[in-house]
Amino acid sequence: MKIEKNTVVALSYTLYKDNENGEVLEVCKAEKPLEFLFGAGMLLPKFEDNIAGLEVGDDFDFALTPSEAYGERTDEAIVEVPIQVFSIDGAVQKDLLYPGNTIPMRDAQGHPLNGVVVRVEEDSVVMDFNNPLAGVDLFFSGKIESVREATEEELVHGLHRGCGGCHCGGESSCNSGDCGSDCGDGGCCGGCH
Repeated sequence: MKIEKNTVVALSYTLYKDNENGEVLEVCKAEKPLEFLFGAGMLLPKFEDNIAGLEVGDDFDFALTPSEAYGERTDEAIVEVPIQVFSIDGAVQKDLLYPGNTIPMRDAQGHPLNGVVVRVEEDSVVMDFNNPLAGVDLFFSGKIESVREATEEELVHGLHRGCGGCHCGGESSCNSGDCGSDCGDGGCCGGCH
């Protein structure tokens, strides 16, 4: 069976930064593959384009430019947030506010996103909301482990189990903020967006 819309795909892969000899950002092994409903919008469109039509046992190797993946880094994604946003019961949670700390937050529409503390000022916190993989060329190398037709329930309710056994050397996140994996608060890269 070929990978096409409404099939459930399981794949193993290694994600490298820049090229196949670059830094390993993530490994998702065959024992606990990334499993998802193809064509449901859970993966980057260009990721899906590169595996469309493949079958069980097929290998893949492809690169995604920043414009095909998480975009370029932008100054607009670095914002000053009032320090009171980090209050619980009127007390600012200062233990969270140190440069480099990633804090899960929500945008104005309620969508989850992660922000990295750049610096803490008296009345505000400067946060960087660029995706950690923004501006990075990504190279995926892997294998299709299984392909099957989606069940009616999966078509109605969706399916995205993530890669339960991946090793995340880098950070990225899915729309949900967690791809159902054990990768900590970063989620799996796996082309999630």
